[in-house]
Amino acid sequence: MSMSETGSSERLHGLDALRGGALLLGVVLHGSMSFFPTQIWIVGDDQRSVWASGLFFVIHLFRMTTFFLIAGLFAHMMLARAGVWGFVKNRLVRIAAPLAVFWGPVLTAIVVVLIWNAGLQGMTAADAPPTPEYDWTNIPLTHLWFLWVLLIFYVALLVLRAPFVLLDRTGAWGRVIDRMTAGLIGPWGPFVLGAPLALALWFQPNWIAFFGVPTPDAGLIPNTPALVGFGLAFGFGALLDRRRDLLGRIQAWWPAYLGLAMGAGTTALMLAGGSDPHLVPMTDPTTKAMTAAAFGVATYASVFAAVALALRFFGGHSRTRRYLADASYWIYIVHLPLVMAAQVLVQDWAMAWPVKLALVVGGVLTVSLASYELLIRHSFMGRWLNGRRVSWRRSPEPALSPAE
Repeated sequence: MSMSETGSSERLHGLDALRGGALLLGVVLHGSMSFFPTQIWIVGDDQRSVWASGLFFVIHLFRMTTFFLIAGLFAHMMLARAGVWGFVKNRLVRIAAPLAVFWGPVLTAIVVVLIWNAGLQGMTAADAPPTPEYDWTNIPLTHLWFLWVLLIFYVALLVLRAPFVLLDRTGAWGRVIDRMTAGLIGPWGPFVLGAPLALALWFQPNWIAFFGVPTPDAGLIPNTPALVGFGLAFGFGALLDRRRDLLGRIQAWWPAYLGLAMGAGTTALMLAGGSDPHLVPMTDPTTKAMTAAAFGVATYASVFAAVALALRFFGGHSRTRRYLADASYWIYIVHLPLVMAAQVLVQDWAMAWPVKLALVVGGVLTVSLASYELLIRHSFMGRWLNGRRVSWRRSPEPALSPAE
């Protein structure tokens, strides 16, 4: 289907804004981690609050699953437009190449901040832990893990699509799949889509419930809950591109999705420890099963709610939102060492934690946006990361984004 046939061109502006917002929320998410009641982060601020961990919980619940759903939709769109070889070339240039180029410098910058903070804390080389032995199961992908996982899902999309295209010459299978996709749009959808994720979480050994889907940032093989939860979202997004008319139905259900997300999310938070999060693996099978079920429903209800609200309130064209969506890829790549450095600077300041968090987030966004405008946007780097620039005034739809 074309955008003109579905009437969804304006809605895709909302999805592009949501994709950019999901990446930018990573700055807030990582910025909040130094204020947890129990130190879990490299930098531990002298101001701690359960509200900081609550903010992390809300963002972490939906952010990356939402990103992968949009990535699946945009990937299917690009595959239809560019063909297999055009798709492969584009993804190698705009996803694989940035991972290869930026992973080393970003990891080096993180290590530099670690050493700086250790020195401020009075630690010496003798206090350093032994150097870990790295192999394919233990590689620090840092926050750039999402690029690696995207590449895995792109390969899976191509592998699964090839036999389907060969066998579905009459379109009968496609019509069945389209009807199944439509059947998942409604308040029951998060229960169906959340069930496989809940099962994967329940079987995950040493699962710390507060963190929901474990971040697959160490090793080349993602953990099972990440493959199931993010992979299912990516696949469902690809199916939504076949039925883009369903985006209007998702938008219409936004009150139900939002209510379900709040209810299931609150239940998951309470089971995970509530205001005093239990940052230890769950051991009781019954409690673990109930918590996993709540997380499964809450994750997909919050994803549907985020998509619906973005379509409803941010569906129109906006130069500001478009600029931030374009900049979000670069900002996310460089933000983590900047966040850590800002946290080190403010960790001993006599200020309330929300003020410190605002300074960290505001400072990082200012530096990264300035670098984007001065060094990236108008150079070959901008064309590399964001693709061909299209005039905002004459383009009725968002350009293909890095998530595609």
